[in-house]
Amino acid sequence: MSDDGDADESRFRIETAAIHAGQEPDPETGALMTPIHANSTYEQDGPGDHRGYEYSRTGNPTRTDLEANLAALEGGEFGRAFSSGMGSINTVCNLLSAGDHVVTGDDVYGGTHRIFTQVYEEYDLEFDFVDTTDHDAVRDAMREETELLWVETPTNPLMRVNDIGALADIAHEHDALCAVDNTFATPYLQRPLEHGADIVSHSLTKYLGGHSDVVGGALVTDDAELDERIGFYQNSVGATPSPFDCFLVLRGTKTLPVRMDRHCDNARDLAAWLDDHDAVERVYYPGLDSHPQHDLAAEQMDDFGGMLSFEFDGTLEQASTVVEETEVFTLAESLGGVESLIEQPAAMTHAAIPKEEREAAGLTDGLIRVSVGVEHVEDMKADLDAAFDAALE
Repeated sequence: MSDDGDADESRFRIETAAIHAGQEPDPETGALMTPIHANSTYEQDGPGDHRGYEYSRTGNPTRTDLEANLAALEGGEFGRAFSSGMGSINTVCNLLSAGDHVVTGDDVYGGTHRIFTQVYEEYDLEFDFVDTTDHDAVRDAMREETELLWVETPTNPLMRVNDIGALADIAHEHDALCAVDNTFATPYLQRPLEHGADIVSHSLTKYLGGHSDVVGGALVTDDAELDERIGFYQNSVGATPSPFDCFLVLRGTKTLPVRMDRHCDNARDLAAWLDDHDAVERVYYPGLDSHPQHDLAAEQMDDFGGMLSFEFDGTLEQASTVVEETEVFTLAESLGGVESLIEQPAAMTHAAIPKEEREAAGLTDGLIRVSVGVEHVEDMKADLDAAFDAALE
């Protein structure tokens, strides 16, 4: 468990909190960086009389510092770290019981769709997938049994922006929890707890880690009772990160603000260029004036993020050629690292969603998603231009 202790880190702006929150120099050695506490167990002064730690699945000092750091970045009181983003989503599902009902978006991440439909529907949970930008559709989907409204914003991969405050109000009107996956935006750009969300979820693998070298997840809340329940499942299920993984994410959060500034600048520039390109039919990026939720994004987010998707104006095979021919953009799943990545969601990250459901949600076979890195944006444009030419020749 990880509240912020005695330090009032809420007084820090996020650029400062990213570097200092939850972390103090080692009192014995003065070491500036949080040590990697590679321990499985801890000496006790007497039976049950320990010094805050007894077994590293239950708690580890490196993990404690990371959890406090993440809570501070999200403006929350309590943070919990997990071994993957799916581990954190699974823990939210652990809060539910057989017969409960969940409302969520119709273009959520494929892994989220998979765990909802192929794992938890087997345990008598029910899920409705709707367009969460349509608040009437959300209200119509809510039932007496609804216990959770699960929200992504921006969504993966269609970059829809959801009104967190309005959706949290709908959830609370039905005595349901509102959980928001904030992976795409990060707490540097958007803090869902400020808008009424009960739980914030992250894949630490992405922007918070930032260097494509660690897998992790996190949940943050302001509710002590809810955090206690989350902590129970964190310990009982045991999907906890190693001390080394926690150390890597802590290293990543220190540079989150400067990296996100560059991701956003590059993505904004690249989206405008793609929007004007003859080979591109449509661009999905909240920073474009043409985006249907642009005004909401400008109000709810501090910038528009480093993720965008576009429809290539060609066949499925030609779109596949585009993602295969790039050099600056690496063909790979995941996102949020310093390097630019490109992928075809229908064949990769969202392949678990049935084709008819993908197409009904607007996720076509020709859709291309890019994670815009921190390289020079002119090199990205030249790379995509060459890939377009190769696909169309």
